[in-house]
Amino acid sequence: MEASKRGSSNVPSKARLSERQNQKFLPSPPDTDRESTDSSPAQSDSETAIPRPNRSNRLRARNLPPYPLPPKSRSDNTVLAEDVRTPDNHVVRDPRLIRLTGIHPFNVEAPLSDLYDEGFLTTKDLHYVRNHGAVPNVEDSEVMGWEFTIEGMVDNPMRMSLAQLIQEYEQLTYPITLVCAGNRRKEQNVVRKTKGFSWGAAGLSTALWTGAAIGDLIRAAMPRRGARYVCFEGADRLPNGYYGTSIKLSWAMDAERGIMLAHKMNGETLPPDHGKPLRVVIPGQIGGRSVKWLKKIIITKEPSDNWYHIYDNRVLPTMVDPEMSADLPETWKDERYAIYDLNTNSATCYPAHNEELVLHGSEHTYKVRGYAYAGGGKRISRVEITLDKGKTWVLANVSYPEDQYRLAPEGETLFGGRLDVSERESSFCWCFWDLDVLISQLQEADDIMVRAMDEGMMVQPRDMYWSVLGMMNNPWFRVVIHKESHKLRFEHPTQPALMPGGWMERIKKSGGNLTNGYWGEQLGGEAEVVEAVEAAKEICMTNSKVNRVITLEELKSHDGETEPWFVVNGEVYDGTGFLEGHPGGPTSITGAAGQDASEEFLAIHSENAKAMLIDYHIGTLDKTSQALLAGSEASGAAEEAGPRDVFLQHKAWSRAVLSAKTSVSPDTKIFTFDLEHAAQAIGLPVGQHLTIRLRDPVTREATLRAYTPISPVDARGKLDVLIKVYRDTPTQKGGRMTQALDALPIGHAVDFKGPHGKFEYLGRGLCAVSGRERRVRRFVMVCGGSGITPIFAVLRAVLTDSEDPTECVVLDGNRTEADILCKAELDAMLVGNENRCRLRYVLSQPSPSWTGGRGRIDEDLIAREVGSCTSTDGEDVVLVCGPKPLEESVLSIFTRMGWKKDDMVFF
Repeated sequence: MEASKRGSSNVPSKARLSERQNQKFLPSPPDTDRESTDSSPAQSDSETAIPRPNRSNRLRARNLPPYPLPPKSRSDNTVLAEDVRTPDNHVVRDPRLIRLTGIHPFNVEAPLSDLYDEGFLTTKDLHYVRNHGAVPNVEDSEVMGWEFTIEGMVDNPMRMSLAQLIQEYEQLTYPITLVCAGNRRKEQNVVRKTKGFSWGAAGLSTALWTGAAIGDLIRAAMPRRGARYVCFEGADRLPNGYYGTSIKLSWAMDAERGIMLAHKMNGETLPPDHGKPLRVVIPGQIGGRSVKWLKKIIITKEPSDNWYHIYDNRVLPTMVDPEMSADLPETWKDERYAIYDLNTNSATCYPAHNEELVLHGSEHTYKVRGYAYAGGGKRISRVEITLDKGKTWVLANVSYPEDQYRLAPEGETLFGGRLDVSERESSFCWCFWDLDVLISQLQEADDIMVRAMDEGMMVQPRDMYWSVLGMMNNPWFRVVIHKESHKLRFEHPTQPALMPGGWMERIKKSGGNLTNGYWGEQLGGEAEVVEAVEAAKEICMTNSKVNRVITLEELKSHDGETEPWFVVNGEVYDGTGFLEGHPGGPTSITGAAGQDASEEFLAIHSENAKAMLIDYHIGTLDKTSQALLAGSEASGAAEEAGPRDVFLQHKAWSRAVLSAKTSVSPDTKIFTFDLEHAAQAIGLPVGQHLTIRLRDPVTREATLRAYTPISPVDARGKLDVLIKVYRDTPTQKGGRMTQALDALPIGHAVDFKGPHGKFEYLGRGLCAVSGRERRVRRFVMVCGGSGITPIFAVLRAVLTDSEDPTECVVLDGNRTEADILCKAELDAMLVGNENRCRLRYVLSQPSPSWTGGRGRIDEDLIAREVGSCTSTDGEDVVLVCGPKPLEESVLSIFTRMGWKKDDMVFF
C-alpha cells in the first residue's frame, strides 16, 4: 500500500531526465512489515518488470493494518561484557551498536546500513542512545509507582504516579523520529575539532511512542499568568546536578506539536536506555529536549537555569573557538543560541561506505537511496540529487510512511493508545528518498550529492557552518565515486566515532583544505597548494623490549604505598623507583597505585616527564582488565552512603560547590567552596597542596591544576583557594584553568583530590621532606605572585604558635604594590613576632610613594637578608614558590652561595 497522494513527489527535472523520459520512478522506501530486506543495488529492467500482487490486497490477506508495525527485536541480547563492571550493569544492549564515548557513559548509533535496513520503525536494539551518565535502575515492580510532579507557576500543583497517568489521561500512540543535535558531527570534527564526540549519520531513529499529551496535564495544573516555559528534570544524577532543560509553554500546549509523556516504545515498557519508566518525547526538536527518567515538570517565567540546558545543545557563533568558549558564560546563557527545532537534513544510505558496484552489461541502473527529515513539524517537500557538484539537479522520489498511519480507521488504538494522526498536519518523522541512476552516469561522475528542502523552503546549505559544539551539521551529503578497474567504489564523508575512513579524512591527511569551498579538491588549472601541517610530537612512553601482559588482579596487588603500580593509556608502570625523587612527593605516586592514572598524568605532566616513563614501564594491562578497570572506576564515582569526617581523599575525587568569589586585586580572587557538610574537615596538612579538576561543559575533557588553599588547617565546612586569573591578551593566551574558574557560576560543583606534596610542616621546628623528618632552625621563604600561598600556610603555622622557636625570613617579590597578595594578613601576623620573622617586600615597578624594597629578588638582596649557608646539620631550609624564572634564579643564587639542593624545597 502506498502513502496518501500528498506523500509522493515525482516531478521530473528537464535538465537531467532526458535519458529517463520513459522510466518509472516508484517510491520504494523500506517497508517495516516486509519479511526480508534488500540492500543490494536496484534490480535490472527485466526484474522490475515482473508483476507483483497489489500491496493492499496482500495486507488484507494477511490481516495486517495499513501502517507499519515495529520490526521484531532480538531476543538473545544480554548485558554486554563491557557494561558488567559499570553502573549500567543492569541494561541489556545490542552488540552491533557503535560506541562513541568509550565504555561509559553509553552513547551509540547503529551502523548506517543496518539502521536503514530496519525500515521506517527502529527496534529498541538499534535505536540511537544519548546518555550523559549512569542509567537509573528501575525495577519492573517499581514502574507503576514511579512518581513525578508538576510544580512552579501553577495554581494546582500535582504529584502523580505512572499508574495514575495511564488511568486518568487519554493515551495516544504515534510515530516520532528522534534526532540527536550532534547527528553528522564527525564531519565538523574532521574540519576542526569541536567540543563534541563524533556522531556519524545514524544519530536518529523512529519508534511508536505511547503516552499522554503533556498539554492535558499542564491544563489540569492551571498555569498562572506570566508563565512562559516548561522545565523538565530527570532522575539521572550527573556531575553538575540532574539533567534538565526547558521548552516554551505555548509549544507544550499546542496539540499540533504532539509533545507527550511516553511510557511505551514500540508497544513495550520503555527500555532503560530510553527512559524507563517515563520520559518526555518532543517531535520535531532535538533529542536533548526529550528528557528521560522524568521526575519534575516545572512551569516558570524564564528558561531553565539547569547546567545542562545552558552548556549543551547550542550553536554558538562560528568565530567562537573551544578555548574562547570556556570564558563566555553570558554567551552560553543567551537563548538566541539555544537549539530547539531540528533543521532540514538528509543523508545517503546506499551506496554504503566502501560499497562496490561491479560493472556488468546486464545492469543499467543503480537505486541511490537514503533518508531526510525536517524540524518543527514541517514536511520534507523535495529531495534533489546532483552528479555534477550542483550545476544541475534531479528530483528524487520521496515517500512518507508516516502518512500510512493517517489511513487508520477512526478510533483505532494501537498499544493502548489512540492513533492520533488523522487530523494532524504536522510531520514528526523521517522520510525516504530514492532515485534510479544510470550506471553509465555514475561512471562519468565524481560524486553523488543530495540536499533536501522542507515545506518552509528551507534547503540544506552547500557548505558547513562550523560551531564549537558541532551541532546541527547539515551541508549537502556527498558520496565520492572511485573508478577502480571493472568496478565503482563509493566513499562516504566520514565514519562514526574513532573509526577511520571517509573522503574528508583522506583529503585532510593529504594536505587538502576542506574549507576551500570545493570539498578540499583543486579546481582545474589551480596550482597545488599543500599547507604545512606540523606533526604532533609523539612522546614514547613504553619500552619496546617489554612484552609482559598484566592482569587486573596483579595490578590491584600493588595498590599500596610499597611497590605502587599504576596505568597510563593501558600500559603498566612501577613507580617504586621514583617515590623519593618525585617533585610532588611519594603521595603523587601512591595516590594512583592500582588505578588508571591516564587523565591526571597526561593533563599535568611535561613531555620530559612522559619520556621518563620508559624507565618504569613493566607491561601492558590486558584488554579485559582495561575494560574492567575503567568500569570499576566509573562505578566508584557513585555517591557514597554517608558523610565523611574528612573531605579530601587520597585516591578518589571529592566534590565541593562554589559558593563565593571575593576579589582581592584586579586579577586575583578567593574562591570559596562549600564542603559536603558544615562539620567536615579539609584534611590538608600544612605545606601540602591539592588538585582541582574542571571538566569541559560538553566534552568532559579534564583540566587539572595544583593549588594550596589559604584556609586554616583546622577550618571546617568551607575551603578558600586564592587564585590569580591569567586572562587572554592580544599577544598571549591566558590560563586555561584560571579563566575557566573565573567563568564558573556560583553553585557549580568542582572536583578535588589530595593531599599531595613532598613537604609537610609538623610544627615547632619539625618538618618532613619526602617522608623523612628533619629539624629546622630557620626557614628562608622566597616567593612571588600567587606563589605566596604555600609560604603563607607554613608561616601562619609557625607564627600562630607562640611556642614555636623557628625563625623565618620572607622575601616576597612582585611588580606593583597591588600585586602583593595577602599583604594585610602577612603584616598582621608580623605584629608581635618581629623577633621571629623578618618580612621584606620587593617591587620591580614601584610607585613613587613606595617605601619598601625596589628591584628584584637578586643575589645582593639574598646575601644581605639571608647570607651564606652557615648550617652544617641541615637546620636551615629554603622554601621557594613562584614563577619558573624566579625559581630558576633562586636555585642558581643559593647554589653559588654554598647552599645544598637537599636544603631547598620547591613547591
